[in-house]
Amino acid sequence: MKMKLLGVLVVLLSLLVSMTIGCQAQFQPGTYTDDMGREVTITEIPQRIVSHVPSITEMLFALGVGERVVGVSDYCDYPEEAKSKPSVEHYFNPSIENIVALDPDLVLTDGYSEGIIQLDELEPPITYIVIAPKDIDGIFRDLELLGKVTGTEGEAEELIEDMQDSIAHVLALVEGAPPLRVLFIIDATDLTFPWTAGSGSFIDTLITMAGGENIAAQAQGAWVQLSLEEIVNADPEIIILPAKHGTAFTSPETLMGHPVWQGTTAVKENRIFIIDDDLVSRSGPRIIQGLEELARIIHPELFE
Repeated sequence: MKMKLLGVLVVLLSLLVSMTIGCQAQFQPGTYTDDMGREVTITEIPQRIVSHVPSITEMLFALGVGERVVGVSDYCDYPEEAKSKPSVEHYFNPSIENIVALDPDLVLTDGYSEGIIQLDELEPPITYIVIAPKDIDGIFRDLELLGKVTGTEGEAEELIEDMQDSIAHVLALVEGAPPLRVLFIIDATDLTFPWTAGSGSFIDTLITMAGGENIAAQAQGAWVQLSLEEIVNADPEIIILPAKHGTAFTSPETLMGHPVWQGTTAVKENRIFIIDDDLVSRSGPRIIQGLEELARIIHPELFE
């Protein structure tokens, strides 16, 4: 019995050593340029990582380094394991005190939190990298960067290839299909002047890739407000509402019960759909799932 137990321990130790060697083989110490143009030197594979940005946290878990994540924000809710990690509190304003207490050797941020620069002022300073992709190619570049920094370059390459294959599949599927006019409502608290996604947003890009025509594509800015008159004149054929945990921010019934919204083709034909907001707004690996969901909404006939 003791010999069997010893044999199992030897096998487990061998696997652990192999995984460690494989990880080290992919890692090369060096200086990397982040999305803020900062040059960051990484000399050893980070073992204690704090990510207060949901999309970056998703990237880390997708690369298989979730066990090295020692801290997240209250907004990091995917995958499920992320919820059990210690919190550094709010995404936009993480607690520097909580971050320091976690003793990280790397902090990942998107540059929107001004407080993060305090990490440079500590003694010793805590290394941080800004991950803030502006488009889908930027997501690929950042996955590649994280792969190099965390010693998972091979995993990053495989993940990027899978994502690119999925994009190519959707593009081929919708090629030649007539583009349908789409309105993606971000916030319709004011039904006469709702917020939507304009040019420069991931949502605008995804709608186009999915075979749609974003009626706010010509608006100046990623997040814009359209007047109800502009919306009626554009006459969306499809309206998409974001949801969180299955609950839409604005209910379809709200639009259907409004006398002016009832004049749009989307409402007349009951083509109002709900999508998980995280899939199209978080600049992480699941954005490809968001693309596929949008394609199914806009061109369901192609998936029959």
